[in-house]
Amino acid sequence: MTPLSVCVFCGSKTGGNPAYAEAAEMLGRTLAAEGWRLVYGAGDIGLMGLVARANQQAGGNNFGVIPQHLMDLEAGKRDLNALVITETMHERKKVMFSNSHAIVLLPGGAGSLDEFFEVLTWAQIGLHGRPIFVVNTDGYWTPLLGLIDHVVAEGFAHESVRDLFKTVPDIAALTEALRPLAAELKG
Repeated sequence: MTPLSVCVFCGSKTGGNPAYAEAAEMLGRTLAAEGWRLVYGAGDIGLMGLVARANQQAGGNNFGVIPQHLMDLEAGKRDLNALVITETMHERKKVMFSNSHAIVLLPGGAGSLDEFFEVLTWAQIGLHGRPIFVVNTDGYWTPLLGLIDHVVAEGFAHESVRDLFKTVPDIAALTEALRPLAAELKG
């Protein structure tokens, strides 16, 4: 019986809307309540830190991955169930991906976009079939979704790229979307 491991990409800042922090904390608590493992970037700042602390406070299982050069900048969280310190950012993403069954994108900046587009590209070229979820908290990712529509409309991607990820409005909808995968893993 394998518990669901959820890779969370999110900001190293909290952003200007309190709803982003609320969603991060709710996700951390939800993962713990469902018995699912948090896989994330091991930072103790921004939304990353909020997800992890909420997960820990709720008794959750967590796995953090951080490159050595970000240990100080992102206040690497050492009190996790498992911590992997990598040499590079690319290795960080690879380890996070390899240790998860599903990918979740919360609000974030350039790093979160990089992570999202890398796993989306991998799915597009057939390297994986893991579900990718975009949590569109208070419409944060609406411009991103519009950009993807524009890329498709301009002929730079097939419309099937939209089928490689699912957009959900909040953590409650994400939880419902993840439950079938968790049940499948339980066998």
